[in-house]
Amino acid sequence: MAVPNTIKVPVPFDYVFPTGALCLGVEPVTDFDKRGQGDDQARDKDTGERLWVVKVLDLDPEAGKFGGTKEVKVKIAAPVQPVPPASKIPGYPPAVMFTDVTLTPYVDSQRCKGSGKCRARQAWSIRAGAMTEPTAAATKQAA
Repeated sequence: MAVPNTIKVPVPFDYVFPTGALCLGVEPVTDFDKRGQGDDQARDKDTGERLWVVKVLDLDPEAGKFGGTKEVKVKIAAPVQPVPPASKIPGYPPAVMFTDVTLTPYVDSQRCKGSGKCRARQAWSIRAGAMTEPTAAATKQAA
């Protein structure tokens, strides 16, 4: 049996964000092939639902060590824009948790542009079923 190119590996939230994540914002994903048309929002290939990207700040101190940023994008397929929970600390982004997290590997070839050396790397696309408020158990684990 061959492994499909679009394999989705289910993982627990704590595996991807062991010390938690803060929501920085939610935006629709643009389908660039439909750009300029009335509705250019991307749709999930399996369900047809609208795709949204949730930008989060990874609270892991090791995050960004190799990629240069602590900001991570998580895609969610949903009919309406996901709404983050209210922030527990005024002036700070709300802590969030994701359900049904999957990782899909891909080759990031953005660094292979005419410099003579290709610095392509394996990267991971993160998908989730929903965004929720962190549970008490997850909060204790992260602390």
